[in-house]
Amino acid sequence: MATGGLNLSREFFELLKAIGESKSKQEEDRIIAREVTVLKQKLEPTPPGKTSPLQNKKRAKEYLVRLLYVEMLGHDASFGYIKAVEMAASASLYHKRTGYLVCSACLSPDHEFRFMLVNQMQRDLQSTNLLEICGGLLASGSLITADMVPAMSGEVTKLLTHDSETVRKKAIITLHRFHTLSPDVVTEEELFEKVRKVLCDRDPSVMGSCLNVIESMALREPQKFKDLIPSLVSILKQIGDHRLPTDYDYHRVPAPWMQMKIVRILGLLGTADANASSGIYEILLDTMKKADIGINAGYAIVYECVKCITKIYPNTKLLDAAADAIARFMDSRSHNLKYLGVTGLAMIVETHPQYATQHQMAVMDCLEDPDETLQRKTLDLLYRMTNPVNVEFITDKLLLFVEGTTDLFLKQQLTTRICSVAERYAPDNAWYIKSITRLFEVSGDMVSGEVAQNLMSLIAEGTGESEQEDMQLRQTAIELYVQLLREKPPAKLPKILLETMAWVLGEYAYLSTVCSLEDILSRLCHWNKIGILQPSTRKFLTSAIFKLVAQAGTCPPQAAAVIDEYTRSKDPDLQQRCLEFQGLLTTAPQYLGEILPVDASAEDVDVDINLSFLDGFCQEALANGARPYSKPEDDDDDDEDYNLSSANAPAFKMTPYAKPETNVSRSHMIRGMGSGGMNSSASAVTPPPGGNLGNSAVTSTATSSVAGDGLTLNTRGAANVWGKKTAAAPPPEPAAAPPPAPSNPYGGGFSSNASVGSSSAYGGGGGFGRSNAYGSSGSAYGAPAPPVQKTPEQLEKERQAAALFGGIVPGAAPPPPPAPAPPPPRPAPAAAPPVAAPPVAAPAPAAEIDLLDMGAFDVTPAPAPAAADDIFGSVSLAPAPPPTAAPPMVETASFDEADVDASVAHSTAERPTTASEAIEPVDPFAAE
Repeated sequence: MATGGLNLSREFFELLKAIGESKSKQEEDRIIAREVTVLKQKLEPTPPGKTSPLQNKKRAKEYLVRLLYVEMLGHDASFGYIKAVEMAASASLYHKRTGYLVCSACLSPDHEFRFMLVNQMQRDLQSTNLLEICGGLLASGSLITADMVPAMSGEVTKLLTHDSETVRKKAIITLHRFHTLSPDVVTEEELFEKVRKVLCDRDPSVMGSCLNVIESMALREPQKFKDLIPSLVSILKQIGDHRLPTDYDYHRVPAPWMQMKIVRILGLLGTADANASSGIYEILLDTMKKADIGINAGYAIVYECVKCITKIYPNTKLLDAAADAIARFMDSRSHNLKYLGVTGLAMIVETHPQYATQHQMAVMDCLEDPDETLQRKTLDLLYRMTNPVNVEFITDKLLLFVEGTTDLFLKQQLTTRICSVAERYAPDNAWYIKSITRLFEVSGDMVSGEVAQNLMSLIAEGTGESEQEDMQLRQTAIELYVQLLREKPPAKLPKILLETMAWVLGEYAYLSTVCSLEDILSRLCHWNKIGILQPSTRKFLTSAIFKLVAQAGTCPPQAAAVIDEYTRSKDPDLQQRCLEFQGLLTTAPQYLGEILPVDASAEDVDVDINLSFLDGFCQEALANGARPYSKPEDDDDDDEDYNLSSANAPAFKMTPYAKPETNVSRSHMIRGMGSGGMNSSASAVTPPPGGNLGNSAVTSTATSSVAGDGLTLNTRGAANVWGKKTAAAPPPEPAAAPPPAPSNPYGGGFSSNASVGSSSAYGGGGGFGRSNAYGSSGSAYGAPAPPVQKTPEQLEKERQAAALFGGIVPGAAPPPPPAPAPPPPRPAPAAAPPVAAPPVAAPAPAAEIDLLDMGAFDVTPAPAPAAADDIFGSVSLAPAPPPTAAPPMVETASFDEADVDASVAHSTAERPTTASEAIEPVDPFAAE
């Protein structure tokens, strides 16, 4: 009886209704348990003389579907597997598909019933019925295991030449599945040969199914598919020219999914390969132009082209086109397009950060957008565009989001990123300490313990350059932690912050100017009595109390009470510490200063490897008749014998290396960068009672120097974590401002060979709200609008954008180049921040340098390449040198540099430049 118009029996309809209306898992389990009992009765073998309910094929199919519901809801339905195998052998295609479906969904990969289906699938593949062949191919992809591949691969290979395009496209996908299961049976060479043939198939659908196989194989070994680039470019061009049937069009866009797949494959094949990329430039420009028709399918193709442009060998015109597309994405009102714009901008700023300048206000709007997905993607963009100039602003934004989010995964991700940018780009040590301490407060134990260890090492060791600056840094940390000690209860502070505070206060509490040593000791004793503390935190606090008692020279009553209480602790480690310190207080208090010295955490421990302090004991034992020690003959100890004389022992050679014979041009040497340390001088610090500042550890690192005209190590951008830094190099003389770039990257570029009209390639209007994004020059943007009075909210947003993008205010005119001035004298070495890379000194003045132009920090701007002769006329498609490539070090002979420059200029003027040399790309990936 049909029920509900779904052609279901009443029993099945009631089952689905009961499952949908169940209020709890227990109620659902009771319903399924009753259904299992019913199905067992229906599917059990029928005694002779009775009619089996399975004789009705329609009813039998419904029973298997109900069996599938039982399996999906987590109950055992193995009693009906054999019925599914039997139905897969049915002559009816309707029931055969049902049997294959239940078997593929319910049978585990090692189930023995799978082997019973091999013969049936072979018969289906050899059938003359097209639908049976397709059903057998679909079942082979989901039911075959590695052991069955040898029995099935031959039949599937024969179907690659079948007359039906539906069979051919399913066969190539099934063969790729067999290759992933058993690479020894279906080898990579065999599959590669079949893929080449299928790519040239006369049917577009077969060719499109082959693209998935090519992309999967190119991810592992792109080198084998680089010779297919001309074929893929030709296919993409034919698709864009509407050479495919109209059945493949989607909203006037021809085969958008095929276009995106081909563009992704070209991005894989052109990565870090200038020769391969040169054949992709033209088709990418053409594809982006034709896809810009203002619908989502076209936007998807443009986005894939942007991704491809950021992967392949860089080209200036393509990068401008990608930046223009990203700008229209960012200016859109649609959140989906803004998400594409932020994602594309995050990809392009990694290697070309100058393209982010024009999107300052758009990025700020995305940060304040209520869409959480857009906010997360914008935070990812901020992390990628962090540099030494905007690290403070970006870190504050990231900390604000960490404090407000409830998503643990996002909180952990942002915590890791804050640690990374703080260590790489910290402007000074004091800022690093404050930022990491705030991160401890908001993230708690999500911060790695290694970060806390590095922070304590920084406070203890300092920079090693100036003891006064190191003491000032420690005093800054003490004042910060004393404020937390007085204002925050320990229950609101995470474990990692409590332990860090306890260690720092125990070592340097005497440096505080706002709180006395006795007051700090009293507060630590009060914290230590709180019962919610973890054992490790209690040990840190107890050790801090020991150190403060030694520094004060006396044990206050509250400290004595804490020590006495923990001598009866259940923690054996804490109990032993308190018993030892209590014994020291009562028997030898005069040794407290030597056992717990002031500021001695970074001092090296002198180890007597010869144990000479035992010589008297050994001599006394020998005098009493003890037997002298003799080394066993079969001792295999290969340790160094310290009793050997210094003459026989291998000595470390201190002779320096010989001076290089060749000289290096001083103009090509890259000097290390330094950063300003703590400018304020430390105030006079009075040592604590019983303390001795002479025990303060000073750790210094050796700096390399250049003797004469010798070679030096290029350390630009290298990490200088805790040691000294070299002084900052004088700022370069300002160069003339370059001419402004055209607003339309394609304006007038195609006039000589390809005319671009106002209408789009697919008959639609221009995308992103414009008539034609890639039209002729001079018509994309109208006359400049008159200035608009800005509200205080807009001014505040612009101020934040200037902090984010390094002081560049949108709409401001570029500053005039200042008059050249002699370079200032090199400043004295400054303190190094606790970062993984040395922070860059702030440029002076800020208006002279484009702070988003990463060339100011890393590289020298490369000259623009000469135009190439191609079908696009004035558009140069020659690959441009990437902006991140540093100029090579040039070794010169020992004669004068002026002679070298003159001879080079003379030879260049005499020899004309050929066309091939003008357009030859520079490959930064080639080995030097």
